Amino acid sequence: MRINNLQLKNFKRFTDLTIANIPGTAKLVLLIGANGSGKSSVFDAFHNVRKIKAGSDYFQKSKEDGFVHIALEDGRVIHQVYDTFGSIFSAYDPADFNFIGRSSNRILARISQSANTDQIENDEDRPDTFIDNDNRFDNDAFGYMQIIDNALRAPLFQGGHADNNERIFLDFIKPFNDSLSSVFGEDPETTIRIVNYQNATPFSRPQLIFRKGEAQISYDLLSHGEKQVVVLLLNFIVRREQYKDAIIYIDEMDCHLNTLLQARLLEEIVSKWIPDTSQLWTASHSLGFIDYARKTEIAAIIDLDNLDFDSPQLIAPEPKENLDVYEIAIPKDIISSILADKKLVVAENKNSALYNLALGEKSYLFLPANNNREVFLMVKDDRSKTGLRDRDYLRDDEIMAIKKKFPNLKILEYYTFENYLYHPENLAEVLTSRFDKAGYIKDLARQKDQHMLSIISKIAVARQTYVEFKEGINNDGALDVFIDALKSPDFNSFYPYYNMKEFFDKSNLARYNLHSRALVTTHWFRQQLEEILKK
Repeated sequence: MRINNLQLKNFKRFTDLTIANIPGTAKLVLLIGANGSGKSSVFDAFHNVRKIKAGSDYFQKSKEDGFVHIALEDGRVIHQVYDTFGSIFSAYDPADFNFIGRSSNRILARISQSANTDQIENDEDRPDTFIDNDNRFDNDAFGYMQIIDNALRAPLFQGGHADNNERIFLDFIKPFNDSLSSVFGEDPETTIRIVNYQNATPFSRPQLIFRKGEAQISYDLLSHGEKQVVVLLLNFIVRREQYKDAIIYIDEMDCHLNTLLQARLLEEIVSKWIPDTSQLWTASHSLGFIDYARKTEIAAIIDLDNLDFDSPQLIAPEPKENLDVYEIAIPKDIISSILADKKLVVAENKNSALYNLALGEKSYLFLPANNNREVFLMVKDDRSKTGLRDRDYLRDDEIMAIKKKFPNLKILEYYTFENYLYHPENLAEVLTSRFDKAGYIKDLARQKDQHMLSIISKIAVARQTYVEFKEGINNDGALDVFIDALKSPDFNSFYPYYNMKEFFDKSNLARYNLHSRALVTTHWFRQQLEEILKK
Protein backbone atom coordinates (compact mmCIF):
# COMPACT_ATOMS: atom_id res chain seq x y z
CA MET A 1 0.00 0.00 0.00
CA ARG A 2 1.74 3.14 -1.27
CA ILE A 3 0.51 6.62 -2.18
CA ASN A 4 1.08 8.12 -5.63
CA ASN A 5 -0.96 11.31 -5.31
CA LEU A 6 -2.61 13.27 -2.50
CA GLN A 7 -4.98 16.24 -2.66
CA LEU A 8 -6.29 18.29 0.29
CA LYS A 9 -9.11 20.74 -0.55
CA ASN A 10 -10.20 23.25 2.08
CA PHE A 11 -8.45 21.13 4.69
CA LYS A 12 -6.82 22.79 7.71
CA ARG A 13 -4.12 25.17 6.37
CA PHE A 14 -4.63 24.37 2.71
CA THR A 15 -7.13 25.81 0.28
CA ASP A 16 -6.00 23.29 -2.36
CA LEU A 17 -2.81 21.28 -2.05
CA THR A 18 -1.80 18.50 -4.45
CA ILE A 19 1.26 16.31 -3.94
CA ALA A 20 1.75 14.43 -7.20
CA ASN A 21 3.98 11.87 -8.88
CA ILE A 22 5.35 10.11 -5.82
CA PRO A 23 7.21 7.16 -7.37
CA GLY A 24 6.01 3.67 -6.62
CA THR A 25 9.52 2.82 -5.41
CA ALA A 26 9.24 5.32 -2.55
CA LYS A 27 9.22 3.29 0.65
CA LEU A 28 9.87 6.57 2.49
CA VAL A 29 8.25 9.96 1.94
CA LEU A 30 9.92 12.76 3.90
CA LEU A 31 8.04 16.03 4.41
CA ILE A 32 10.27 19.02 5.04
CA GLY A 33 9.42 22.65 5.70
CA ALA A 34 9.49 25.34 8.35
CA ASN A 35 7.34 25.18 11.46
CA GLY A 36 3.73 25.86 10.45
CA SER A 37 4.26 24.83 6.82
CA GLY A 38 1.49 22.21 6.94
CA LYS A 39 3.36 18.97 7.52
CA SER A 40 1.07 17.93 10.37
CA SER A 41 -1.98 18.81 8.26
CA VAL A 42 -1.02 16.00 5.89
CA PHE A 43 -0.84 13.61 8.82
CA ASP A 44 -4.23 14.80 10.09
CA ALA A 45 -5.67 13.82 6.72
CA PHE A 46 -4.21 10.34 7.07
CA HIS A 47 -5.40 10.11 10.65
CA ASN A 48 -9.00 10.82 9.77
CA VAL A 49 -9.53 8.73 6.65
CA ARG A 50 -9.73 5.52 8.65
CA LYS A 51 -11.32 6.66 11.90
CA ILE A 52 -14.35 8.58 10.66
CA LYS A 53 -16.35 10.59 13.18
CA ALA A 54 -18.93 13.34 13.03
CA GLY A 55 -18.00 17.02 13.22
CA SER A 56 -15.37 18.34 10.85
CA ASP A 57 -14.76 21.87 12.13
CA TYR A 58 -11.29 20.86 13.22
CA PHE A 59 -10.37 19.93 9.66
CA GLN A 60 -12.11 22.56 7.52
CA LYS A 61 -10.25 25.75 6.68
CA SER A 62 -13.47 27.61 5.85
CA LYS A 63 -17.20 26.92 5.83
CA GLU A 64 -17.12 25.38 2.41
CA ASP A 65 -17.03 21.81 1.17
CA GLY A 66 -13.63 20.21 1.40
CA PHE A 67 -12.14 16.80 0.76
CA VAL A 68 -9.17 14.49 1.11
CA HIS A 69 -8.33 12.52 -2.03
CA ILE A 70 -5.65 9.83 -2.00
CA ALA A 71 -4.66 7.76 -5.04
CA LEU A 72 -2.77 4.57 -4.26
CA GLU A 73 -0.19 2.82 -6.41
CA ASP A 74 -2.47 -0.18 -6.89
CA GLY A 75 -5.21 1.99 -8.46
CA ARG A 76 -7.48 2.25 -5.41
CA VAL A 77 -8.78 5.66 -4.40
CA ILE A 78 -9.72 7.11 -1.01
CA HIS A 79 -12.09 10.08 -1.17
CA GLN A 80 -13.47 11.73 1.97
CA VAL A 81 -15.75 14.81 1.77
CA TYR A 82 -16.40 17.37 4.52
CA ASP A 83 -19.59 19.31 3.75
CA THR A 84 -20.76 22.70 4.99
CA PHE A 85 -22.95 21.05 7.65
CA GLY A 86 -20.02 19.42 9.36
CA SER A 87 -20.81 15.94 8.08
CA ILE A 88 -18.25 13.50 6.67
CA PHE A 89 -18.90 11.29 3.65
CA SER A 90 -16.51 8.63 2.42
CA ALA A 91 -16.66 6.82 -0.91
CA TYR A 92 -14.85 3.79 0.54
CA ASP A 93 -14.90 1.35 3.43
CA PRO A 94 -12.41 2.60 6.05
CA ALA A 95 -11.64 -0.99 7.06
CA ASP A 96 -10.11 -1.60 3.62
CA PHE A 97 -7.24 0.82 4.23
CA ASN A 98 -4.59 0.58 6.88
CA PHE A 99 -3.27 3.93 8.15
CA ILE A 100 -1.17 3.83 11.33
CA GLY A 101 0.20 7.07 12.72
CA ARG A 102 2.18 8.35 15.67
CA SER A 103 2.29 11.97 16.77
CA SER A 104 5.39 13.65 18.17
CA ASN A 105 3.84 13.38 21.67
CA ARG A 106 4.59 9.69 22.18
CA ILE A 107 7.38 9.44 24.77
CA LEU A 108 6.19 8.26 28.19
CA ALA A 109 8.36 9.17 31.16
CA ARG A 110 7.74 5.76 32.72
CA ILE A 111 5.75 2.60 32.07
CA SER A 112 2.48 2.61 34.00
CA GLN A 113 0.71 -0.28 35.73
CA SER A 114 -2.28 -0.14 33.39
CA ALA A 115 -2.42 -1.49 29.87
CA ASN A 116 -4.85 -3.21 27.54
CA THR A 117 -2.97 -5.29 24.99
CA ASP A 118 -6.25 -6.38 23.36
CA GLN A 119 -6.30 -2.94 21.73
CA ILE A 120 -3.13 -3.65 19.73
CA GLU A 121 -4.62 -5.89 17.03
CA ASN A 122 -6.96 -3.26 15.55
CA ASP A 123 -5.00 -0.18 16.58
CA GLU A 124 -7.78 0.71 19.03
CA ASP A 125 -5.37 2.57 21.30
CA ARG A 126 -4.66 5.27 18.73
CA PRO A 127 -5.35 8.86 19.92
CA ASP A 128 -8.53 10.61 18.77
CA THR A 129 -6.67 13.30 16.83
CA PHE A 130 -3.11 13.69 15.68
CA ILE A 131 -2.38 16.43 18.25
CA ASP A 132 -3.33 14.25 21.24
CA ASN A 133 -0.80 12.31 23.31
CA ASP A 134 0.06 8.90 21.91
CA ASN A 135 0.18 6.57 24.93
CA ARG A 136 0.56 3.28 23.06
CA PHE A 137 3.95 2.57 24.59
CA ASP A 138 2.27 1.17 27.72
CA ASN A 139 0.55 -1.45 25.59
CA ASP A 140 3.72 -2.07 23.59
CA ALA A 141 5.81 -2.66 26.73
CA PHE A 142 3.18 -4.96 28.26
CA GLY A 143 2.73 -6.69 24.91
CA TYR A 144 6.46 -7.33 24.58
CA MET A 145 6.67 -8.90 28.03
CA GLN A 146 3.47 -10.86 27.44
CA ILE A 147 4.72 -12.34 24.15
CA ILE A 148 7.88 -13.63 25.81
CA ASP A 149 6.05 -14.87 28.92
CA ASN A 150 3.49 -16.79 26.88
CA ALA A 151 6.12 -18.33 24.65
CA LEU A 152 8.08 -19.54 27.67
CA ARG A 153 5.13 -20.86 29.67
CA ALA A 154 3.22 -22.74 26.96
CA PRO A 155 5.69 -25.65 26.60
CA LEU A 156 5.93 -26.08 30.37
CA PHE A 157 2.17 -26.49 30.80
CA GLN A 158 2.18 -29.06 28.00
CA GLY A 159 4.59 -31.20 29.98
CA GLY A 160 7.62 -30.28 27.94
CA HIS A 161 10.49 -27.86 28.18
CA ALA A 162 10.91 -24.29 27.11
CA ASP A 163 12.93 -25.47 24.11
CA ASN A 164 11.85 -22.53 21.99
CA ASN A 165 14.16 -20.13 23.84
CA GLU A 166 16.28 -19.69 20.73
CA ARG A 167 13.24 -18.72 18.65
CA ILE A 168 12.15 -16.18 21.27
CA PHE A 169 15.65 -14.73 21.31
CA LEU A 170 15.89 -14.56 17.50
CA ASP A 171 12.37 -13.15 17.02
CA PHE A 172 12.06 -10.61 19.83
CA ILE A 173 15.30 -9.97 21.71
CA LYS A 174 18.08 -10.08 19.13
CA PRO A 175 16.27 -7.86 16.56
CA PHE A 176 15.64 -5.25 19.26
CA ASN A 177 19.27 -5.24 20.40
CA ASP A 178 20.59 -5.32 16.84
CA SER A 179 18.57 -2.20 16.01
CA LEU A 180 19.71 -0.46 19.19
CA SER A 181 23.32 -1.19 18.18
CA SER A 182 22.67 0.09 14.64
CA VAL A 183 21.41 3.38 16.04
CA PHE A 184 23.69 3.97 19.03
CA GLY A 185 26.77 2.12 17.77
CA GLU A 186 28.52 -0.97 19.03
CA ASP A 187 30.59 0.65 21.77
CA PRO A 188 29.26 -0.94 24.99
CA GLU A 189 29.90 2.32 26.85
CA THR A 190 27.46 4.30 24.69
CA THR A 191 24.91 1.82 23.36
CA ILE A 192 22.04 0.27 25.29
CA ARG A 193 20.86 -3.33 25.14
CA ILE A 194 17.77 -4.89 26.68
CA VAL A 195 18.83 -7.56 29.17
CA ASN A 196 15.73 -8.23 31.27
CA TYR A 197 12.28 -7.08 32.30
CA GLN A 198 10.11 -7.11 35.42
CA ASN A 199 6.40 -7.77 35.31
CA ALA A 200 3.97 -5.52 37.14
CA THR A 201 2.89 -6.41 40.67
CA PRO A 202 0.14 -4.89 42.83
CA PHE A 203 2.83 -2.72 44.39
CA SER A 204 5.21 -1.92 41.53
CA ARG A 205 5.20 -0.86 37.93
CA PRO A 206 6.66 -3.07 35.18
CA GLN A 207 10.18 -2.34 34.00
CA LEU A 208 12.28 -2.89 30.91
CA ILE A 209 15.90 -3.30 32.00
CA PHE A 210 18.79 -2.18 29.78
CA ARG A 211 22.55 -2.51 30.03
CA LYS A 212 24.76 0.50 29.37
CA GLY A 213 28.42 -0.03 30.08
CA GLU A 214 28.64 -1.98 33.33
CA ALA A 215 25.33 -0.68 34.68
CA GLN A 216 21.80 -2.03 34.38
CA ILE A 217 19.20 0.73 34.21
CA SER A 218 15.44 0.78 33.80
CA TYR A 219 13.55 2.46 30.99
CA ASP A 220 12.58 5.25 33.43
CA LEU A 221 16.22 6.36 33.73
CA LEU A 222 17.04 6.46 30.02
CA SER A 223 17.63 9.83 28.37
CA HIS A 224 14.90 11.36 26.19
CA GLY A 225 16.82 10.39 23.05
CA GLU A 226 17.24 6.80 24.22
CA LYS A 227 13.55 6.62 25.14
CA GLN A 228 12.63 7.97 21.72
CA VAL A 229 14.44 5.11 20.01
CA VAL A 230 13.11 2.46 22.42
CA VAL A 231 9.51 3.64 22.03
CA LEU A 232 9.69 3.54 18.23
CA LEU A 233 11.53 0.22 17.89
CA LEU A 234 9.40 -1.62 20.43
CA ASN A 235 6.29 -0.46 18.62
CA PHE A 236 7.52 -2.00 15.38
CA ILE A 237 8.50 -5.25 17.09
CA VAL A 238 5.21 -5.78 18.91
CA ARG A 239 2.95 -4.61 16.06
CA ARG A 240 4.87 -6.03 13.11
CA GLU A 241 1.75 -7.75 11.74
CA GLN A 242 -0.29 -4.53 11.93
CA TYR A 243 2.32 -2.66 9.89
CA LYS A 244 1.95 -4.89 6.83
CA ASP A 245 0.30 -3.29 3.77
CA ALA A 246 -0.03 0.05 5.55
CA ILE A 247 0.62 3.75 5.28
CA ILE A 248 2.70 4.50 8.36
CA TYR A 249 3.11 8.15 9.36
CA ILE A 250 5.27 9.30 12.27
CA ASP A 251 5.90 12.92 13.18
CA GLU A 252 9.34 14.14 14.33
CA MET A 253 11.06 10.79 14.78
CA ASP A 254 14.33 12.68 15.23
CA CYS A 255 13.37 14.39 18.52
CA HIS A 256 16.27 14.56 21.03
CA LEU A 257 18.75 12.84 18.65
CA ASN A 258 21.97 14.23 17.22
CA THR A 259 22.56 14.32 13.47
CA LEU A 260 24.45 11.02 13.24
CA LEU A 261 21.83 9.14 15.28
CA GLN A 262 19.02 10.72 13.23
CA ALA A 263 20.31 9.22 10.00
CA ARG A 264 21.00 5.86 11.63
CA LEU A 265 17.51 5.67 13.15
CA LEU A 266 15.72 6.50 9.92
CA GLU A 267 17.82 4.07 7.88
CA GLU A 268 17.29 1.29 10.43
CA ILE A 269 13.51 1.75 10.49
CA VAL A 270 13.13 2.06 6.71
CA SER A 271 15.42 -0.83 5.83
CA LYS A 272 14.45 -3.24 8.61
CA TRP A 273 11.05 -2.43 10.08
CA ILE A 274 8.93 -0.99 7.25
CA PRO A 275 7.52 -3.93 5.24
CA ASP A 276 8.05 -3.86 1.49
CA THR A 277 4.27 -3.68 1.10
CA SER A 278 4.10 -0.46 3.14
CA GLN A 279 5.18 3.17 2.99
CA LEU A 280 6.52 5.43 5.74
CA TRP A 281 5.69 9.14 5.81
CA THR A 282 7.56 11.29 8.30
CA ALA A 283 8.22 14.99 8.81
CA SER A 284 11.46 16.54 9.95
CA HIS A 285 13.80 19.53 9.90
CA SER A 286 16.78 17.33 10.73
CA LEU A 287 19.96 17.24 8.67
CA GLY A 288 20.36 13.49 9.25
CA PHE A 289 16.89 12.64 7.92
CA ILE A 290 17.25 14.91 4.89
CA ASP A 291 20.68 13.53 4.06
CA TYR A 292 19.51 9.91 4.22
CA ALA A 293 16.36 10.60 2.17
CA ARG A 294 18.30 12.47 -0.52
CA LYS A 295 20.84 9.68 -0.94
CA THR A 296 18.64 6.59 -0.93
CA GLU A 297 16.77 5.61 -4.08
CA ILE A 298 13.73 4.42 -2.11
CA ALA A 299 12.81 7.85 -0.70
CA ALA A 300 10.99 10.94 -1.94
CA ILE A 301 11.40 14.40 -0.38
CA ILE A 302 8.40 16.74 -0.42
CA ASP A 303 9.23 20.39 0.35
CA LEU A 304 6.27 22.24 1.88
CA ASP A 305 8.25 25.39 2.64
CA ASN A 306 7.07 28.80 1.38
CA LEU A 307 3.72 27.58 0.02
CA ASP A 308 0.80 29.93 -0.48
CA PHE A 309 -1.94 28.38 1.68
CA ASP A 310 -4.67 30.47 0.04
CA SER A 311 -3.98 29.46 -3.57
CA PRO A 312 -3.88 26.08 -5.36
CA GLN A 313 -0.47 24.47 -4.92
CA LEU A 314 0.90 21.58 -6.98
CA ILE A 315 4.18 20.06 -5.81
CA ALA A 316 6.20 16.95 -6.61
CA PRO A 317 9.20 15.21 -5.05
CA GLU A 318 12.46 17.15 -5.10
CA PRO A 319 15.13 15.98 -7.58
CA LYS A 320 17.87 13.93 -5.92
CA GLU A 321 20.56 16.32 -7.13
CA ASN A 322 18.90 19.33 -5.45
CA LEU A 323 21.11 20.31 -2.51
CA ASP A 324 18.77 23.16 -1.49
CA VAL A 325 16.77 20.65 0.58
CA TYR A 326 19.49 20.92 3.22
CA GLU A 327 18.74 24.59 3.81
CA ILE A 328 15.70 23.82 5.97
CA ALA A 329 18.13 22.17 8.41
CA ILE A 330 21.08 24.56 8.05
CA PRO A 331 20.56 27.97 6.37
CA LYS A 332 23.18 28.84 3.78
CA ASP A 333 24.54 31.85 5.67
CA ILE A 334 25.22 29.65 8.71
CA ILE A 335 26.88 27.01 6.53
CA SER A 336 29.12 29.65 4.95
CA SER A 337 30.15 30.93 8.36
CA ILE A 338 30.88 27.47 9.77
CA LEU A 339 32.80 26.29 6.74
CA ALA A 340 34.79 29.47 6.11
CA ASP A 341 38.11 27.92 7.14
CA LYS A 342 37.35 24.27 6.36
CA LYS A 343 38.58 22.12 3.51
CA LEU A 344 35.59 20.06 2.38
CA VAL A 345 36.29 16.42 1.57
CA VAL A 346 33.60 14.09 0.23
CA ALA A 347 34.22 10.50 1.37
CA GLU A 348 32.35 7.34 0.40
CA ASN A 349 30.21 5.07 2.54
CA LYS A 350 29.85 5.96 6.23
CA ASN A 351 33.52 6.70 6.78
CA SER A 352 33.16 10.49 6.92
CA ALA A 353 32.40 10.50 10.66
CA LEU A 354 35.56 8.53 11.40
CA TYR A 355 37.65 10.67 9.07
CA ASN A 356 36.39 13.71 10.98
CA LEU A 357 37.61 12.12 14.20
CA ALA A 358 41.02 11.69 12.64
CA LEU A 359 41.51 15.11 11.03
CA GLY A 360 38.52 17.23 11.99
CA GLU A 361 40.60 19.53 14.18
CA LYS A 362 43.00 20.21 11.29
CA SER A 363 40.60 22.32 9.21
CA TYR A 364 39.14 19.35 7.34
CA LEU A 365 35.43 18.58 7.19
CA PHE A 366 34.50 15.23 5.67
CA LEU A 367 31.09 14.94 4.01
CA PRO A 368 29.34 11.60 3.36
CA ALA A 369 28.55 10.06 -0.02
CA ASN A 370 26.93 6.70 -0.74
CA ASN A 371 29.65 5.27 -2.97
CA ASN A 372 32.61 6.15 -5.19
CA ARG A 373 30.29 7.19 -8.01
CA GLU A 374 28.61 9.79 -5.81
CA VAL A 375 31.99 11.03 -4.58
CA PHE A 376 33.06 11.59 -8.17
CA LEU A 377 29.85 13.34 -9.21
CA MET A 378 29.92 15.66 -6.18
CA VAL A 379 33.44 16.95 -6.93
CA LYS A 380 33.73 16.59 -10.71
CA ASP A 381 32.50 20.11 -11.46
CA ASP A 382 33.05 21.63 -8.02
CA ARG A 383 36.74 22.29 -7.40
CA SER A 384 35.92 23.84 -4.00
CA LYS A 385 35.58 20.27 -2.69
CA THR A 386 37.99 17.35 -2.61
CA GLY A 387 36.84 13.79 -3.22
CA LEU A 388 38.30 10.80 -1.39
CA ARG A 389 37.51 7.36 -2.76
CA ASP A 390 38.73 3.83 -2.07
CA ARG A 391 41.37 2.41 -4.38
CA ASP A 392 39.28 -0.65 -5.22
CA TYR A 393 40.73 -2.40 -8.29
CA LEU A 394 42.54 0.54 -9.91
CA ARG A 395 46.04 0.15 -11.37
CA ASP A 396 48.79 2.66 -10.64
CA ASP A 397 48.69 4.00 -14.21
CA GLU A 398 44.92 4.46 -14.03
CA ILE A 399 45.23 6.33 -10.72
CA MET A 400 47.80 8.67 -12.26
CA ALA A 401 45.51 9.37 -15.23
CA ILE A 402 42.51 10.03 -12.96
CA LYS A 403 44.47 12.42 -10.75
CA LYS A 404 45.81 14.28 -13.78
CA LYS A 405 42.34 14.84 -15.21
CA PHE A 406 40.59 15.36 -11.86
CA PRO A 407 43.19 16.78 -9.47
CA ASN A 408 40.67 17.28 -6.66
CA LEU A 409 39.86 13.54 -6.57
CA LYS A 410 42.10 11.70 -4.12
CA ILE A 411 42.42 7.90 -4.03
CA LEU A 412 43.45 5.66 -1.14
CA GLU A 413 46.59 3.63 -1.71
CA TYR A 414 44.92 0.49 -0.33
CA TYR A 415 41.78 -1.25 -1.50
CA THR A 416 39.41 0.17 1.10
CA PHE A 417 39.14 2.16 4.34
CA GLU A 418 39.34 -1.04 6.41
CA ASN A 419 42.82 -1.74 5.00
CA TYR A 420 44.01 1.28 6.95
CA LEU A 421 42.11 0.47 10.14
CA TYR A 422 43.55 -3.05 10.30
CA HIS A 423 46.94 -2.38 8.79
CA PRO A 424 49.61 -4.08 10.92
CA GLU A 425 51.39 -0.76 11.55
CA ASN A 426 48.17 0.80 12.82
CA LEU A 427 47.36 -2.15 15.07
CA ALA A 428 50.91 -2.17 16.39
CA GLU A 429 50.56 1.44 17.52
CA VAL A 430 47.30 0.72 19.36
CA LEU A 431 48.23 -2.67 20.87
CA THR A 432 51.98 -2.01 21.38
CA SER A 433 53.81 -5.02 22.83
CA ARG A 434 50.69 -7.18 22.96
CA PHE A 435 50.59 -7.42 19.17
CA ASP A 436 52.34 -10.17 17.18
CA LYS A 437 52.83 -8.28 13.91
CA ALA A 438 54.62 -11.09 12.09
CA GLY A 439 51.96 -13.62 13.06
CA TYR A 440 49.22 -11.21 12.01
CA ILE A 441 50.75 -10.66 8.55
CA LYS A 442 51.11 -14.41 8.14
CA ASP A 443 47.42 -14.85 9.00
CA LEU A 444 46.43 -12.13 6.49
CA ALA A 445 48.28 -13.99 3.75
CA ARG A 446 46.55 -17.23 4.77
CA GLN A 447 43.10 -15.61 4.66
CA LYS A 448 43.90 -13.99 1.32
CA ASP A 449 44.92 -17.34 -0.18
CA GLN A 450 41.79 -18.97 1.24
CA HIS A 451 39.55 -16.48 -0.58
CA MET A 452 41.71 -16.13 -3.70
CA LEU A 453 39.22 -17.54 -6.22
CA SER A 454 36.35 -15.42 -4.87
CA ILE A 455 38.46 -12.28 -4.92
CA ILE A 456 39.76 -12.75 -8.45
CA SER A 457 36.31 -13.64 -9.82
CA LYS A 458 34.96 -10.24 -8.76
CA ILE A 459 37.66 -8.00 -10.20
CA ALA A 460 36.37 -7.62 -13.77
CA VAL A 461 32.75 -7.08 -12.70
CA ALA A 462 33.73 -4.50 -10.07
CA ARG A 463 35.79 -2.46 -12.56
CA GLN A 464 32.80 -2.12 -14.87
CA THR A 465 31.11 0.14 -12.31
CA TYR A 466 33.89 2.75 -11.98
CA VAL A 467 32.45 6.01 -13.26
CA GLU A 468 35.94 7.41 -14.05
CA PHE A 469 36.23 5.00 -16.99
CA LYS A 470 33.27 6.79 -18.58
CA GLU A 471 35.13 10.10 -18.42
CA GLY A 472 37.91 9.34 -20.91
CA ILE A 473 40.16 7.37 -18.57
CA ASN A 474 41.55 4.45 -20.56
CA ASN A 475 40.50 0.99 -19.37
CA ASP A 476 42.17 -1.71 -21.44
CA GLY A 477 40.74 -4.49 -19.29
CA ALA A 478 44.15 -5.89 -18.26
CA LEU A 479 43.83 -7.71 -14.94
CA ASP A 480 47.23 -9.41 -14.69
CA VAL A 481 48.63 -6.81 -12.29
CA PHE A 482 45.89 -7.57 -9.74
CA ILE A 483 46.09 -11.34 -10.11
CA ASP A 484 49.89 -11.41 -9.87
CA ALA A 485 49.87 -9.15 -6.82
CA LEU A 486 47.17 -11.16 -5.03
CA LYS A 487 49.01 -14.42 -5.68
CA SER A 488 52.19 -13.02 -4.21
CA PRO A 489 53.10 -14.02 -0.61
CA ASP A 490 54.69 -10.58 -0.15
CA PHE A 491 52.54 -8.35 2.08
CA ASN A 492 53.37 -5.09 0.29
CA SER A 493 52.42 -6.67 -3.04
CA PHE A 494 49.04 -8.16 -2.21
CA TYR A 495 47.74 -5.81 0.49
CA PRO A 496 46.86 -2.82 -1.78
CA TYR A 497 44.37 -5.05 -3.64
CA TYR A 498 43.10 -7.21 -0.76
CA ASN A 499 39.47 -6.38 0.11
CA MET A 500 39.71 -6.23 3.89
CA LYS A 501 36.10 -5.15 4.20
CA GLU A 502 34.71 -8.34 2.68
CA PHE A 503 37.37 -11.01 3.10
CA PHE A 504 38.99 -10.32 6.46
CA ASP A 505 37.95 -12.34 9.52
CA LYS A 506 38.51 -10.14 12.61
CA SER A 507 37.69 -12.89 15.13
CA ASN A 508 41.36 -13.25 16.13
CA LEU A 509 41.32 -9.58 17.17
CA ALA A 510 38.15 -9.86 19.28
CA ARG A 511 40.09 -10.32 22.50
CA TYR A 512 41.55 -6.83 22.11
CA ASN A 513 38.10 -5.16 22.12
CA LEU A 514 39.15 -2.72 19.38
CA HIS A 515 36.91 0.17 18.32
CA SER A 516 37.09 2.18 15.13
CA ARG A 517 37.32 5.45 17.07
CA ALA A 518 40.66 4.35 18.55
CA LEU A 519 41.98 3.02 15.24
CA VAL A 520 41.44 6.30 13.34
CA THR A 521 43.12 8.52 15.91
CA THR A 522 46.57 6.92 15.78
CA HIS A 523 49.56 8.87 14.55
CA TRP A 524 50.02 6.34 11.74
CA PHE A 525 46.43 6.60 10.47
CA ARG A 526 46.39 10.39 10.57
CA GLN A 527 49.73 10.62 8.79
CA GLN A 528 48.60 8.27 6.01
CA LEU A 529 45.37 10.23 5.50
CA GLU A 530 47.07 13.63 5.44
CA GLU A 531 49.64 12.45 2.92
CA ILE A 532 46.90 11.22 0.57
CA LEU A 533 44.98 14.50 0.81
CA LYS A 534 48.10 16.61 0.17
CA LYS A 535 49.30 14.72 -2.91
